[in-house]
Formats: sequence, C-alpha cells, structure tokens
Amino acid sequence: MLMLVPSVTRPTKDDQSEGGAVSKEDLLARIAQADQAAFGLLYDDIAPRVLGLIRRLLVDHAQSEEVAQEVFLEIWQTASRFDPAKGAATTWILTMAHRRAVDRIRASQSSRDRDTKVGIRDFAPEYDHVAESAEVTIEHERVKKAMTQLTELQRQAVSLAYYGGYSHSEVAALLSVPIGTVKTRLRDGMIRLRDELGVSS
Repeated sequence: MLMLVPSVTRPTKDDQSEGGAVSKEDLLARIAQADQAAFGLLYDDIAPRVLGLIRRLLVDHAQSEEVAQEVFLEIWQTASRFDPAKGAATTWILTMAHRRAVDRIRASQSSRDRDTKVGIRDFAPEYDHVAESAEVTIEHERVKKAMTQLTELQRQAVSLAYYGGYSHSEVAALLSVPIGTVKTRLRDGMIRLRDELGVSS
C-alpha cells in the first residue's frame, strides 16, 4: 500500500523495549510527538487489520487502499487526541477505519443515486412514493422492535457483526469476551430475530 503520510521510518533495535514490542498506546503517544519510527512500528503492526476491515466493507481493493491511507494520515495528524483512559489503541484505530469506510460507502451511494436520478427522471414510471416510504418504514420498525427482544449482549454482538461489519474476532476484542461467546450470542440472537420476524430458517 502506498502511503501519503510521512515516509515510514523502519524501526531499529532501539525502538523496541527490552521486554518486546512497544504497546500501541505508547506508539500513539510517540506519534503525537511526530516520531516517524513509532509510526513505522504502528503501521507494520496494524496495517493488515486496518486494510482487512476496510476491504470487508468496500470490497473494491483500490478504494480500500485509498481509505486505509486516509486512516493512517488521520492517525498521524490526530494521535494526540487518543485517550488510553477511554479504550484500547486498537479499538480507536479500527473504529476510525470503520467510520471512514462507511463514509466512503455513503458518499459512493449518494453519487450513484444522483447519477441514477439524472439518468432516469424522464423515463421513470409513476409509482406511489407514499406507499413505498410507508413499506420501508414499517419494515424498519419491525426489525427495530425485533432487536428489542434480544438480550443486551446479543444485541451488541448482532449490531457489531451485521451492521458494523466487524469479524467475530474483532467483535470479541471490542466486547472483551471470548470468540466462542461471540459466536453463541450471534447464533442465539439471529434465531431469536428470525422467530420475531416470522422468517423461516
């Protein structure tokens, strides 16, 4: 991946702590002081996860790389805003990546919607906008109501995995629970949702 952020300075042995790798939290603190070696360490450590998360959402490889570049540029520019008291560095970075990927999806969708409206406005058949809007609203409310029937733990897992695009292991990390627990919550939650919505499995 080509980076737009400062050229990544590869770490030397002095950049490693005696006990092993430097924590991401410490690296962010050093990056906040414009430490390029620390940025290189952080990039090498977490870039594959950042790109992997973005690609799961965007699919397109070129766009995924662009968004990943934006994420690392944002890390370089805003590392001083990271507060370890509010959560882990990995969560902060992956949340940033997820947000930027979703922003790109929304921007692309808006652009497609505009192009579609311009292209078909003179040819679109008449249809009942009110009825369509009402149908979408009713379906949304059904899902929303069904979600309230889940336990809080099931709802968190389903929201992160199916609406947030996180993998099972990432959901486990975000919720600080074993991956087996996440899989159980998701399975039980989806069974409950199907029952509530009257959908056959």
